[in-house]
Amino acid sequence: MLTFTDQLDRAIHLPGIPRRIVSLVPSQTELLAALGLDDVVVGITKFCVHPESWFRSKTRIGGTKKVHIDRVHALQPDLIIANKEENVREQVEELARHYPVWVSDVNTLEDALGMIRAIGEITHTSAKAASIADTIHTNFLQLTGLAPALRTAYLIWKDPYMTVGRDTFIHHLLGRCGLQHVFGDQTRYPAVNIEALQAAGCELLLLSSEPYPFKQQHIDELQGYLPDTRIVLVDGEMFSWYGSRLLEATGYFKELLNRIQLL
Repeated sequence: MLTFTDQLDRAIHLPGIPRRIVSLVPSQTELLAALGLDDVVVGITKFCVHPESWFRSKTRIGGTKKVHIDRVHALQPDLIIANKEENVREQVEELARHYPVWVSDVNTLEDALGMIRAIGEITHTSAKAASIADTIHTNFLQLTGLAPALRTAYLIWKDPYMTVGRDTFIHHLLGRCGLQHVFGDQTRYPAVNIEALQAAGCELLLLSSEPYPFKQQHIDELQGYLPDTRIVLVDGEMFSWYGSRLLEATGYFKELLNRIQLL
């Protein structure tokens, strides 16, 4: 019997190295692919769009918030990988009655690196996971001092507009980019209005591609209310996917920061 501890400090007991994994988290699904576990992962969510080959070929067990338990039972996994924020607690607890469920809790880069290493350990791919985590750590050290600490807001939703609080991974990555998050005194995902954006004195407003797909038309709508604010569309996956996508994130952030300074 193998015993592991997840990021909620829960003990997870496995009879051996997992051979039938179901992933309930898109960014962690992408990590499993990066670890070379194509033959081991048997189920993913409908939002696990990377890698595309898995999205087309793996069994989809529903969404991150609405897992079809019967589909999971049909796959008979020997490990399920979930996340505290992205998955529904009651569904995770129901699955845990039948299968080992390893749950991540990622709010900082350090949490993400810990998750990567832990999943490497539990899937017997420790060396590859450590290499990924070490490279991400080194890459993020290169972001220091690349841009002035612009007063920044980040929107993830429209009608109502919604932003992120200090206890989110997105907030942490904004700080890693050297940006001053104007709603960093709030928690989770608060709603904000135009007046709040104006009062915050935003020098930079980032509009995410997910979960709401902001487009140029939304920049045009907001610019009239915020004439002195630089408004930029950004790739939400780079700011919120906390698995192997972080290998690409620093290059993206460098390019983004350079582009912002030219606006």
